[in-house]
Amino acid sequence: MTSARQIDFLSKRKLAFFFSGTLFLISLISFAVKGLELGVDFTGGSVYEMHYNQAVDLDKMRSTLEQQGFADANLQNFGSAADVLIRLKPIENISQKELSDKILGVANSSQSQPGELRRVEFVGPQIGDELINDGGLALFFSLIGVMIYVSIRFEWKLSVGAIAALFHDTIITMGFFSVFGWEFDMTVLSAILALVGYSINDTIVVYDRIRETVRSSRIGSINEIVNNALNDTLSRTILTSLTVFLTLLALAFLGGKTIHGFAIAMLIGVIKGTYSSIYIASSLALTFGLSREDLMPPAKDSVVDDRP
Repeated sequence: MTSARQIDFLSKRKLAFFFSGTLFLISLISFAVKGLELGVDFTGGSVYEMHYNQAVDLDKMRSTLEQQGFADANLQNFGSAADVLIRLKPIENISQKELSDKILGVANSSQSQPGELRRVEFVGPQIGDELINDGGLALFFSLIGVMIYVSIRFEWKLSVGAIAALFHDTIITMGFFSVFGWEFDMTVLSAILALVGYSINDTIVVYDRIRETVRSSRIGSINEIVNNALNDTLSRTILTSLTVFLTLLALAFLGGKTIHGFAIAMLIGVIKGTYSSIYIASSLALTFGLSREDLMPPAKDSVVDDRP
């Protein structure tokens, strides 16, 4: 049954390809020029979370830390202007207790009123290297696993479209973190891994609808069938994405610093995943020459009666 809603998604596919290609290219250029702002999870070092009763003068704090020998300190507000994160690369020949006391003293000396140290995290450089290697392998194998599954389940033109959309979502989501210099840590990588599954799910729903329509109806061109399938699954796609989006929005604003990066990555990924399911995956399959014949079940061999 065809939905009463009829939006001509395919008429906008060239514009969608241009938009996605631009974002994809910007992401790749940013990776080459800036790279990712890897968190302490991957690089090793220390993170100090401090809270003040007044807005923090970051410029003055940064200048004071530089004068005291912490030229590579990375400072940023989070949550409010009264909260600050200080990140340091690994420093040798000093205990973590001494380093924490020194950072607290230097930071407080730059402000009108002293603040409190709320959280300290330390990761050694060797552990950081292991985490980035293991995280990269986890992402690689998850993509390979999805690629194998889609290749087995669908005709190759649909499979290529789904895999291309998956890379589109992953690269562009990571590209946002590179372009804006947001910290990329283990929670963000976890979000990317979750998005691999989320992104492919909507695409498979659309593909199943396309194949079902082709096999149940002899009417309509492949373009009309794909467009109808996108319209038929649109309400399901919007409702699913909206509920996830609202939950992630609450986590981003109310969940605290620990899961802030995870929530932001998921928010971007959910938007891109929904967009790519509608405008990228199926459109790419049509660009590769998808036809009705590609989706028809294989003909069964006729049984020859041996009786005389």
